[in-house]
Amino acid sequence: MVTRRKSKGAYMISAVAEMYEIHPQTLRLYEREGLLRPSRSEGNTRLYTDEDLERLEFILNLARDLGVNIAGIAVVLQMRERMEEMNRQMQGFVDYVRTEMLTRMQQQTPGSGLVPLRRPVIFPMKTGVSIKAATKVVKKK
Repeated sequence: MVTRRKSKGAYMISAVAEMYEIHPQTLRLYEREGLLRPSRSEGNTRLYTDEDLERLEFILNLARDLGVNIAGIAVVLQMRERMEEMNRQMQGFVDYVRTEMLTRMQQQTPGSGLVPLRRPVIFPMKTGVSIKAATKVVKKK
């Protein structure tokens, strides 16, 4: 297992290849396949940031430890990025709802507005009883 780097630098391809015991051509392949996107210096030298190294560690974990091929790694990375985006959107929605709730609660006058709801009653389902039939029983009470 490779340890995480704590510095804030940019590493050349030879240093990264040595740190992770891989051939520089492997890094070039990962870039060609779109798995890594290192920045470039003015002289067009690849420069790997700490974020690039974290991504490389994830890629190497998939490849070395789990035996995932390059196409599979690309799919996993794409799914991971989608999940992170969905998580950001969901957090934004939660923040919006929280803000709206706090605003509305502050605007409420005592004794008006929000009405406490009874907790839903959950009945154990008997074998062979449909959800539709169980719903009718609950509505009658």
